Amino acid sequence: MPILFQDIWPIENLGEYKIHFARWNQHSQPLEVFARDRREWQEWQEYRPGRDDFNRPLIFSLMQFYHEQDTWLFGGVYRVLARHADRYEVELSDIRANMIGRLKLFYPYRDRTTRPVMERHHAAFEVHEILSEPYSGRNFPGFDDADLSFEELETLIRNERLDWRAAMENIKGVYLITDIHTGRRYVGSAYADLGIWSRWRQYIETGHGGNAELTRLVRDEGVGYCREHFRFALLEQRTARTPDDIVIARETFWKRVLLTRGEGRVANAVEIPCRRAPGI
Repeated sequence: MPILFQDIWPIENLGEYKIHFARWNQHSQPLEVFARDRREWQEWQEYRPGRDDFNRPLIFSLMQFYHEQDTWLFGGVYRVLARHADRYEVELSDIRANMIGRLKLFYPYRDRTTRPVMERHHAAFEVHEILSEPYSGRNFPGFDDADLSFEELETLIRNERLDWRAAMENIKGVYLITDIHTGRRYVGSAYADLGIWSRWRQYIETGHGGNAELTRLVRDEGVGYCREHFRFALLEQRTARTPDDIVIARETFWKRVLLTRGEGRVANAVEIPCRRAPGI
């Protein structure tokens, strides 16, 4: 038998609440926004479209837990302080603050309306899980499944996720960056005294990681372009004791296999030139 949300959190004043079903806005996943920057997450509650959707005193904010179907993560109850023509003023209340980022609800919500009234949905929410700690990025899935969007990786780096850092910090290896907008692919490596974690951190901090072509891209399009379109995948990992020339040879192998050098190039698989230095 499922545990209903109303069984653990009965709300008597349902008429004071609007729900915010925060979903991907074509640029960012709200789950990653919440995990990397709580102030930025509050701005999602302060955004006002043309109509006055948050026309009640309280906002019950949920974000789509997009790794799991029909699952929502509780993002806090916000109090609406003022309604301006172009934005709301809100503050995070202390209502069930201990559940923020921990309470996961199951609800197959398909409606396009993102800010409905609470009384139409409260009774249908099921408790999916209560995390032991607030969400700070998805769990390390193993080296074979290390495939992340820029946003996901940024969340992990900013929160210093221990499971990811412990696994990736002291390994050398070869990785793939894919621009899903253009189809461009870049094979790189981490070696010498630079592990995968530190190498990927450079990309999160700058967007380009020191690569000349990516530097121009970031200059023209901004880091937001990288956050929206880049994916990182670990192609293979090696221990810290592996000689650098072996890692470099494996990088060359993957460039040949993935046709990123130009020989026999396929559509949308284009080499991004780079300078030769440790980790490039």
